[in-house]
Amino acid sequence: MERLTSHRDFVTVLKRRRKVSDHDIVVHYLVRDDSHSHAQSTVSSNPSTLTAHPVESADSMDSTLGTPSHRRLGLAVSKSVGNAVTRNKVKRRFRVLARQYEQALPDHCDIVMRAKPSAAHAQFESLDHQVERLFASVCQRAAQGR
Repeated sequence: MERLTSHRDFVTVLKRRRKVSDHDIVVHYLVRDDSHSHAQSTVSSNPSTLTAHPVESADSMDSTLGTPSHRRLGLAVSKSVGNAVTRNKVKRRFRVLARQYEQALPDHCDIVMRAKPSAAHAQFESLDHQVERLFASVCQRAAQGR
């Protein structure tokens, strides 16, 4: 699963106002219509050789099928969750859980997982069940077009 890195990508997902939530986590989602483009492309900086080269990272490959998954994850953990150590712990947990359940998400999906302050004290098993339910809900809503 790739990461959402630019502020523009985060804002795009958050402005769609499509979200599912549970006790400790809010998942904002956006299903992109990128089915026609299976690889990102970069352009050579030399003007005499302007050619596009496909770029695929190992992180974007679906491990079971060997095809690009194009799912992207962003994390939003505010200072209300706790100090830096606590926020980083929550982010590590979210990354592990998102990687574990990413197959439940539709292809070409951007996800922003936002931690509520209660996520700092939640048990890992509780977060595990919440992420499983939330990702299944995202898939179900995306299939319905909501």
